[in-house]
Amino acid sequence: MGDGYVTGRKLPRAFVERCNNVKAKRPRTVIQHILKHGYVTTQELKDVYGYNHPPRAARDVREHGIPLETFRVVGSDGRKIGAYRFGDPAASRFDILHGRTAFSKKLKETLIDQHGSRCAIYMQEFPERELQIDHRIPFEVAGDEPNADDAAAYMLLSSSANRAKSWSCEHCVNGRELKDPKICVKCYWAYPEDYDHVAMRPVRRMDIMWSGTEVKIYDRLKRRTEALQRRMPAFVKQIIREYLGR
Repeated sequence: MGDGYVTGRKLPRAFVERCNNVKAKRPRTVIQHILKHGYVTTQELKDVYGYNHPPRAARDVREHGIPLETFRVVGSDGRKIGAYRFGDPAASRFDILHGRTAFSKKLKETLIDQHGSRCAIYMQEFPERELQIDHRIPFEVAGDEPNADDAAAYMLLSSSANRAKSWSCEHCVNGRELKDPKICVKCYWAYPEDYDHVAMRPVRRMDIMWSGTEVKIYDRLKRRTEALQRRMPAFVKQIIREYLGR
């Protein structure tokens, strides 16, 4: 059996075999589409396969050690959209990454015992069933470390926070190219309680969720900013500056 070809591009036989050995449904769907067509667009992942969060599907592939490149193509409506194709087969990390292992119920219970039933990004209480376990340092950067069973290596995230983290990590230079866990350790998305950067940008971030009776406060704030013809983030910053300046 010789090397494989993807729309004229030669791929090593061992790489193609590894791709074909992926059995998990979502990453296999992405892989097989790329093997057949050369790339898959975010539009196809949503419309054809029903994956409403394409970066998560791409991340599943990367977690199996298969490199993907993100680029842009013209969509059916004439606008440019994102797409994924195989990266350099030589960058494959089959020796380190073996796909994400299902997290145990015990691990989730331990995290809840330690941090409460709370999203680590929003710092808001959620029903246990709505919280997802996520590696603090992305799996595609660090793989399964020797301390994989250490609860300190994981965090609990709401689904929206997990999607936001996934998108940010995918577009971070460290997540795409450098793969240095030491950079991730000082990132907001890994340790929001103590960080130096947000996806390698020298900024600070605060994600606030309003729930229950707090929604009325948010609505009042929104009406106030609209009356002043201000944008809410800038108005909130002004309020904080004034308060701290007292």
